[in-house]
Amino acid sequence: MEPDIFLKPSWRARCLQCCVLQLRLFFIALQFFTRIQIPRWVGFDERWLQHASRYFPAVGIVVALVAVVIYIIASLLWTQSIAVLLSTIAGIYLTGAFHEDGFADTCDGFGGGTTTERVLEIMKDSRIGAYGAIGIGLMLALKWMALSSLPSPAVVAALLVAHPLSRLAAISLVWRMDYAKANGKAKPIGQQMSNQEFCIAAATTLLPIAILCLTGLLPLLAIIAGMLFAAFSVLWLARMFQRRIGGYTGDCLGAVQQVAEVAFYLGVLATIAY
Repeated sequence: MEPDIFLKPSWRARCLQCCVLQLRLFFIALQFFTRIQIPRWVGFDERWLQHASRYFPAVGIVVALVAVVIYIIASLLWTQSIAVLLSTIAGIYLTGAFHEDGFADTCDGFGGGTTTERVLEIMKDSRIGAYGAIGIGLMLALKWMALSSLPSPAVVAALLVAHPLSRLAAISLVWRMDYAKANGKAKPIGQQMSNQEFCIAAATTLLPIAILCLTGLLPLLAIIAGMLFAAFSVLWLARMFQRRIGGYTGDCLGAVQQVAEVAFYLGVLATIAY
């Protein structure tokens, strides 16, 4: 049940209550997944994280906008590859490497663990191992190369779609799978997500896609290809998580976000003609 803010019975009060609640949930999501400071009036309740998951793609749009601005400014001063690298660095800094850390821990856990208990134990360890170091290095290199190979308008468009889409991919696990640990940092998120909440997240993701289709910055075929690449990667990871640990963890969500983002770039690159 969503937390109540006002108890006034009038329809105006209920509308205001709903608006304030939605804004509060967006800020909670923004605080959890980025370094951005939020207004003090928002407050914090761990239970809100479950409902804030509907706005994770909206957080992705914020991160994408920052990455796009850095890319555009950098591209005026330096080469395409440097602009992409600086844009990637900006995104990592803004999110505190939150998703990259989850990806590295997932690589370590699933690469080095042979049992469910061992996989979860390794993922809980704050130290990074060989699988994590190699995995994160290759993933970032692939992301940089894929974006650097795209025309400049396509880079902007790809960033605006990939960030919210990859976060929608991550919360699809929350929507359909069970949390694999008894407790953890992402446990409040790892509760059942309603169909309505997932639809809100999906609608948020579709917004930049619709705008880009209207502006023509990215061909529809490229968007569809990127989404298919991302979907296949998520299905593969979800199946592996279910088989190996019986669900997902917060690190798994970070891994899905990173893999889905890179997969989208690869799908777009595969369809862009030079």
